[in-house]
Amino acid sequence: QVQLVESGGGLVQAGGSLRLSCAISGPTLGIYAMGWFRQAPGEEREFVASQSWIGDSTYSADSVKGRFAISRDNAKNTVYLQMNSLKPEDTAVYYCAATGFEHCSRYGCFRSSEYAYWGQGTQVTVSS
Repeated sequence: QVQLVESGGGLVQAGGSLRLSCAISGPTLGIYAMGWFRQAPGEEREFVASQSWIGDSTYSADSVKGRFAISRDNAKNTVYLQMNSLKPEDTAVYYCAATGFEHCSRYGCFRSSEYAYWGQGTQVTVSS
C-alpha cells in the first residue's frame, strides 16, 4: 500500500513562502503521477499541481501558475510544493496524492477521483 505523509504547512503572512513536502513509501511501481490538491472550508477539493512520475511533464492550476512549483527528490522519495507570493485565498488544507492511471503521466490528471492514494493533509493559513 502506497503511503503519503505531508508536512511543512503552517501560518504565514501574505506575500510569504512555504514549502510542503510529501514523503512517499510503499510499492511505487505502478504510480504514474503525483499531485497536490487543496480544500478550503466549505469548498470542493481542487487541483493545484501535478508531475509525472519520471518528471517529464508538469501541470499547475491557473490560480497558482507562476507562484507555486511542484518538484521531486528521487533520492529521498519526496515530492515538494514550493509556494511563493502566498495570498489569503491560498488558505486551505493541502493534500498530496498519487495515481496509477498511465494517461496521467502523459496528459495530466486534474480531478481528485483520478488519484487513488492520499495523504492526511497539512494546513496552510495565509494571513492578510
